[in-house]
Amino acid sequence: MIKKINHIGIAVKDLDGTAKFYKEILDLEMEGIEEVIDQKVKVGFIPVGESRIELLQSTDPEGPIATFIAKRGEGIHHIALEVDRIEETLQKLKEEGIQLIDEKPRMGAHRLKIAFIHPRSTRGVLLELCEM
Repeated sequence: MIKKINHIGIAVKDLDGTAKFYKEILDLEMEGIEEVIDQKVKVGFIPVGESRIELLQSTDPEGPIATFIAKRGEGIHHIALEVDRIEETLQKLKEEGIQLIDEKPRMGAHRLKIAFIHPRSTRGVLLELCEM
């Protein structure tokens, strides 16, 4: 079911300023920026070994990342777990009574199929499932 941690999403107010810290202090280079219009977010990708850090900046003051930052401040937003077959994984979780935000996958950054598991079912952590 779970293959690896694909990425860790970090909500930020200033994508470029945050990327500068990762470059100048940690010597980690951002490999690209992508806007996911339907999620109202701009995403910067920083590879770290087999995983990535995704810096998430809202493109809309009412978007989910802006709302998250207003409530909790900047910081870790979600952990993304890579799976082989996302539809089967979602069905199994649903059968186990896990609360899903997405019962069917949608398209995310990098054209990955993604779906989120509600933090109420994971003891407070927003988990994203993604399929390459």
